Amino acid sequence: MTHASMVNGMASRKITITLDEEQVLQIRNLVSSGRAASVSGFVQHAVGVALDDVAGWGAMLAQALDDTGGPMTTEERAWADTTLGVPKRRRRGAA
Repeated sequence: MTHASMVNGMASRKITITLDEEQVLQIRNLVSSGRAASVSGFVQHAVGVALDDVAGWGAMLAQALDDTGGPMTTEERAWADTTLGVPKRRRRGAA
């Protein structure tokens, strides 16, 4: 197996993403200065950090909900969505 097809012992897939030009320039500067191994490696690391962050917040939220009486009710969720400016959710019809 080659490094191009394996990352940290896991299969990888090439995808296309869109970044602001300034972000791309900053990443390339990190690579050229030796502070990042490659653009791809930098993005993989950033995604991993973001996924860990989401998982951590999810676990923290679950613990907070457990500590305060369980999951939010429909009314509590509607209030929170309104307060936070979250657009109303569309209901999906049966497929």
